[in-house]
Amino acid sequence: MGENINWKKMIQNIVLEIDKSIRQKDDEIVSLSKISSMFGFSIFHFSKKFKEISGMQFREYLGLRKLALALKDVRDSDKGFLDIALDYGFSSHEAFSRSFKKSYGITPKDFRKNPVPVKLRTILRPWDCYLLDIGGSIMTKKNTEDEVKVYFVTIPKHKFLHIKNYESIGYFDFWEKQSKIPEQDCETICGLLDSIKGKLDDFGGFENDSSSGQIMAFENCEKGRICSWGIPLAECYGARLPEDYKGEVPKQMILQDVPEGEYIVFEHGPFDFESENQLVEAKIEEAMKNFDYEKSGYELDFTEGRFFYFYHDCKRFWKYVRPVKKSN
Repeated sequence: MGENINWKKMIQNIVLEIDKSIRQKDDEIVSLSKISSMFGFSIFHFSKKFKEISGMQFREYLGLRKLALALKDVRDSDKGFLDIALDYGFSSHEAFSRSFKKSYGITPKDFRKNPVPVKLRTILRPWDCYLLDIGGSIMTKKNTEDEVKVYFVTIPKHKFLHIKNYESIGYFDFWEKQSKIPEQDCETICGLLDSIKGKLDDFGGFENDSSSGQIMAFENCEKGRICSWGIPLAECYGARLPEDYKGEVPKQMILQDVPEGEYIVFEHGPFDFESENQLVEAKIEEAMKNFDYEKSGYELDFTEGRFFYFYHDCKRFWKYVRPVKKSN
């Protein structure tokens, strides 16, 4: 058991380095022989463990990640297709186009004209603290000094592209339940969202964290699960998009208009997930429970259809953005 955990951690570090090297157009590390020798394993042994943990061959994963990152250059730049092909290790424009169409069902040229959502190969996360549900509770000096900031914001009208679950309780349980619904598993949904341009919260992070534009949310909904605050909520995962978004909507997702509204934000700064997650959660829960709305002139808005957003990015912040309205 311990050996397998160590392998998962090692492969997680390796795939992070692979992504970094692909993004920097550095082929030095992106080879099976180089990585195997770097960590002191034979190519055979490393290949075997990689497939055992990831479910795919190393070369297959590497090729799909190169394509996923190349697709963003096709989508977001005016670089020539040959230049993009060479940047990502393809021998020619033709070889790149063949691989692109085989993976996404569309040529690079047609995708640039009409960037429809496609399922990208998201970064492997064999050691994903979020999906493994292992946030810890070790007290640290840093944690005792950080406070929860509370402030109000007005969020302009936008759209929210998402999936939802009326029964789940938290991120881990949400994806457990969604994985039983065809084409709504974490890899598929994150891959589709990653291919969509213009996400309002996209700050260049990895696919399933809030700095990539992908966030959890909760919708006030009569048939939703009664949450710890005593109100019915549906749990959602998706991305906020501009009000004028006109792109294609994946068949398994919902695109919903969100009107301009006022929100209260409860925000905690960066923290270590493995040691501080539960403590930060408790601190924010306490701040939300004890906030004096009467003095603020606002009250929480439980109108059906209003969303509140949940940003959980331990390198930047943990924050709830909850809808409010003026008190009577």
